[in-house]
Amino acid sequence: MLRYKHREGVCMITWRLPLVVLTCLSMAVTGCMQSSSGQGTVGIFSHSAASKMAGTGAKTKLKFWSTGRHDANYIKEVIHRYNQENPDNIEVEMTVMADDFAQSLDLSFASEQSPDIFTPIDLAEMTRKGYVEPLNEYITPVIRSRFGKQAFIEGYNVFDQWIYSLPNSGSTLRLIYNVELFARAGITSPPKSLDELVEAAWRITEIGKAEGVYGFALPYKIPASALGRSAVPIAEISGISGDGYDFSTGSYDFSGLKPIIGAFRAMMENGSTLPGAESLDIDPLRAQFAEGKIGMYLSYSSEPSIYKFQFPAKIKWGAALPPSIDGTYKGVINQGVGATRWLSISSQSQHKEEAWKFLSYMYSDEVLIGYQEAGLGILSVESIAKKANKPDIEGIAGFIPGDYDGIWPASPQGFKPKGREWEDEFVKYIMNGGDLDRLVEDLNARYNAALDQERAAGRVNMQAIPEFDPRHPQDRLMASD
Repeated sequence: MLRYKHREGVCMITWRLPLVVLTCLSMAVTGCMQSSSGQGTVGIFSHSAASKMAGTGAKTKLKFWSTGRHDANYIKEVIHRYNQENPDNIEVEMTVMADDFAQSLDLSFASEQSPDIFTPIDLAEMTRKGYVEPLNEYITPVIRSRFGKQAFIEGYNVFDQWIYSLPNSGSTLRLIYNVELFARAGITSPPKSLDELVEAAWRITEIGKAEGVYGFALPYKIPASALGRSAVPIAEISGISGDGYDFSTGSYDFSGLKPIIGAFRAMMENGSTLPGAESLDIDPLRAQFAEGKIGMYLSYSSEPSIYKFQFPAKIKWGAALPPSIDGTYKGVINQGVGATRWLSISSQSQHKEEAWKFLSYMYSDEVLIGYQEAGLGILSVESIAKKANKPDIEGIAGFIPGDYDGIWPASPQGFKPKGREWEDEFVKYIMNGGDLDRLVEDLNARYNAALDQERAAGRVNMQAIPEFDPRHPQDRLMASD
């Protein structure tokens, strides 16, 4: 069980064991709570920074569990200010969870001691379990207009017309590369195809292996993390759904991922992948990259702030679009999940009205603009994002959304096939080799069998979209609204 420490007017961050070591961000966020234009909070909730005269009665204390590590320092300051200034006698305590968040959340609901607010890592699963309170009664027409249609998408933050979260920032995915190692290896530009990726990784390893430098790395310790930040965006920019679901046929077909998985296996076989990658997590990978030991990897738009505050980079680095399979771009990289959800209210909370007031503050222009200007993410709500300055952080320019970033429809959610999941199977192949064709056939059979069961039970209603266009997937979403 968690034990909480309360201090009047102060946000306490409690780290839950097992402890995940986090080098605290050293950014100074005082002042980030106001946009450069001098605006105060506007939008959902009108909160005056002058309202420091809170009531004298007992405070309503809210528990907030967050999975966010890269933004913990900023959110701590945001909550500290809210605790000092909100006129509703509300005090929020934030707990940054370790990697066992889902298990901890299950235990908290089973014991009826759930947090009041939390960041939903698997919203589909959490709604099925009844953990999340719908927000529909709080969402006014003004709020809908402010966020726009693309903030409310079935399968991401909306399920059966019930809204369970609102967006903050949408992560973009890029190839991150060591500019200095590229120059030493005679590589003049980031790779645009898988063949170029494998070649570049080999050339960097050839010139740097004696110094412990390798061309490529991924955090294979957690297969979903490794492939979610690499194989998925490569597939999507190639016009292929990143998780194997084919929207045009309404079925699973993992064969499109074979060239990508094959390339990752080739870099493992030829020795250009950082040794020990099978047990590598993302933070140790970042630490190695910051020291100049890795030529390339793929990851999210949180990296610039990490290399400024958490692991100050000792090298010059850049970010580019991920390579596609053949060097041509046939799709957009999906920002969907991150672009549509951030915070949710617990269905068990005894203080839902107060929790909504806190969410209203967190979703205010003041907080969201400060979030982007601090370099913690690229806001996914255009009406708010255009009010914020670009953060003054090296490397952020390469992550600004462009023509090849967008939102795909949600693939079927909340079910698992019998046996190992696709990420686990593919990482096992990358590490050890085997028969990739047979592996794909097995994945297709198991995933489609599970999908057929879900359709028969009425839990999945998605059908084929023959006209689906991976370059403009949001057009189909808006047309069906």
